[in-house]
Amino acid sequence: MSAIDPNTAIYPSLKGKRVLITGGGSGIGEGLVEAFALQGSRVAFVDIADKASRDLVERLCDAPHKPIYRQCDITDIDAFKAVLAELEDKLGGVDILVNNAANDDRHTVAEVTPEYWNDRLNVNLRHQFFAAQAVVPAMKRAGKGVILNFGSISWHLGMADLVLYQTCKAAIEGMTRALARDLGRDNIRVNTIVPGNVQTPRQMKWYTPEGEAEIVKSQCIDGRIQPADIAAMVLFLASDDARMCTAHDYFVDAGWR
Repeated sequence: MSAIDPNTAIYPSLKGKRVLITGGGSGIGEGLVEAFALQGSRVAFVDIADKASRDLVERLCDAPHKPIYRQCDITDIDAFKAVLAELEDKLGGVDILVNNAANDDRHTVAEVTPEYWNDRLNVNLRHQFFAAQAVVPAMKRAGKGVILNFGSISWHLGMADLVLYQTCKAAIEGMTRALARDLGRDNIRVNTIVPGNVQTPRQMKWYTPEGEAEIVKSQCIDGRIQPADIAAMVLFLASDDARMCTAHDYFVDAGWR
């Protein structure tokens, strides 16, 4: 298990919190699972990538609470709801939901069919709403909760060959504001995390060294964003320190413009 960096903030309010993360097996999601586990949270996560997810659980086996993993196709809403219900039962409730799962496969406008449209919206948008819907009753019973949805810098930049992904990510920011309004009187906070280009194995396949240099040149800050940088923002917004933060978008993009 990785040790906590001595310079990393520790949030006492996250100790023992019940956290549910989608897409937690690799990339940003892996960083989120590790970060919460090292805070002493009780973490459960779903992913479709079985080996990577099992390897992560094994790596974190010495955490205060060993993460719980279930393989799940989030586009199958009935199966997804069943897994969420099982994990909620195992955790005894859900205090924090992190809607991280997504897929940014490239596509041209001409390639999009009605079937592909539905598939991309199911992968990148629909599951976030139904995950939130599933955990809200437990949060209401507890008297508070946190829902963190993942957006993307891509639609703010208007990047090429991502029209459906960007459509979903733009919609997520609107959904966050609507959920924050509808759930706020139940003391449930809802925010969006907007990552820049995060240096994960998946993202590395899209960029040459020259492309990476262009990204850094477009940022205000030198260096490449890491999953731990995203996790740092997520931990803060999930903690009681952010108790008055809701209905907003929080960018971690090194000032990429």
